[in-house]
Amino acid sequence: MFSDLQEFIAELERRGMLRRVKVEVDPELEIAEIASRTAKQRGPALLFERVKGSRFPVVMNLFGTWERMKLALGGEPERIGEELAELLTPRIPEGIGEKIASLKKLGRALSFKPKRVKRAPCQEVVLEGEEATLEALPVLKTWPKDAGRFITLPLVFTRSPVSGRVNVGMYRMQIYDSKTTGMHWHVHKHGAGHLREAAEAGERLEVAVALGGDPAVIFSAVAPLPEGFDELAFAGFLRKRGVEVVRCRTVELEVPAGAEFVLEGYVEPGEMRTEGPFGDHTGYYTPPEEFPVFHVTCITRREQPVYPATVVGKPWMEDVQLGRAVERLFLPLLRLQLPELVDLHMPAAAGFHNLAVVSIKKRYPGHAKKVMFALWGMGQMALTKVIVVVDEDINVHDYQQVLWAVSTRFDPARDMVVVRDTPADTLDHFSPLPNLGSKLGIDATLKWREEGFTREIPEALEMSPEVVELVNRRWHEYGIQ
Repeated sequence: MFSDLQEFIAELERRGMLRRVKVEVDPELEIAEIASRTAKQRGPALLFERVKGSRFPVVMNLFGTWERMKLALGGEPERIGEELAELLTPRIPEGIGEKIASLKKLGRALSFKPKRVKRAPCQEVVLEGEEATLEALPVLKTWPKDAGRFITLPLVFTRSPVSGRVNVGMYRMQIYDSKTTGMHWHVHKHGAGHLREAAEAGERLEVAVALGGDPAVIFSAVAPLPEGFDELAFAGFLRKRGVEVVRCRTVELEVPAGAEFVLEGYVEPGEMRTEGPFGDHTGYYTPPEEFPVFHVTCITRREQPVYPATVVGKPWMEDVQLGRAVERLFLPLLRLQLPELVDLHMPAAAGFHNLAVVSIKKRYPGHAKKVMFALWGMGQMALTKVIVVVDEDINVHDYQQVLWAVSTRFDPARDMVVVRDTPADTLDHFSPLPNLGSKLGIDATLKWREEGFTREIPEALEMSPEVVELVNRRWHEYGIQ
């Protein structure tokens, strides 16, 4: 695995997966348009060497193909998820062999913990006071009607004043001036929860923002980990070794030692400022709203850093691959709580969290509805607007099969569940109220007599196996292709 972002960039270039853009480009709209076109064409990662107004290069589209996404994570996401599920599965060992295996399992888990260091590349240059200015960063403006420039790939570190646990999330940060940014904390996010706790304690919330780091760390910041699950330990699991961290200079937080830039500062409870509008992955501009303000007290960086960025919008964009990786990696973890779950697909065209199609091994009447409500009760799945449940014979990734199941195994009056007044994503612009909307469940499984279905299910079409085998043998004789 990779120790930092620049090592990943070097490997991408070695494999022919990265292109250097040597002409001068403008961080206002031009870079975003280049990266957007490249992502839609499933093109390479891009390193912009000459950025107008800044001496720092910008890298984009790092995760723009499935091949690069797997390289970043160190393998097939679903296989990684199965390994993680096995590590998290509690089991009482029986016999000396299983006890030794259990100790090895514990030892592996402990090896993923962050490792503190005293010296770090991210602190080769330290800027405090008047020198700590955001003006030197090549921050992008990505859409014409955006309120300004914003940091697109920040790893935001906060600590709960109550539990002491650290959270790492990725939240949009609008540049207001050389010392302040917005902090786009949705009400459901852990960072927003930490700020509420700080407000109750009557204290400001310290914040550190890392830009860059190895790809496993970046992915961990966007992964929908359960409450209390350490993002850096998760990154260590992906890397198969603990993430090196260093203590910040002005706040009581630790950040990845291999980051490119680190912004240190604080958020004052109750201080709000208008943030937005900004183009988002929904394909719309998010309207202006009041959000907390982040104050910069210190900036540290490498001697020769690279600024990482992305652009979001209506698919296809780079974040499609991140969403797909989340889907495949966390499927085995969902099966720990729902063993009947066969497969899951959250289409990119629906913005991932707006629609989920799941297949199950149906075992009893009402089973599909049980799965719907169970998923709506799991972390970020609570924001999923529509859940479609199909039988295990349906491939959830094949839209033809899914639509066939919905149109032939579903009766609207009987098989549709509507739940009102439930949590909605802040970016759902068509819910009746901000953060509050409804859910739709569609049971597209075959119905049983115990569910009130008294008609005979027609026999499904299927060719004779003997004929299939015959045609397979003689296919070359037909001269079709």
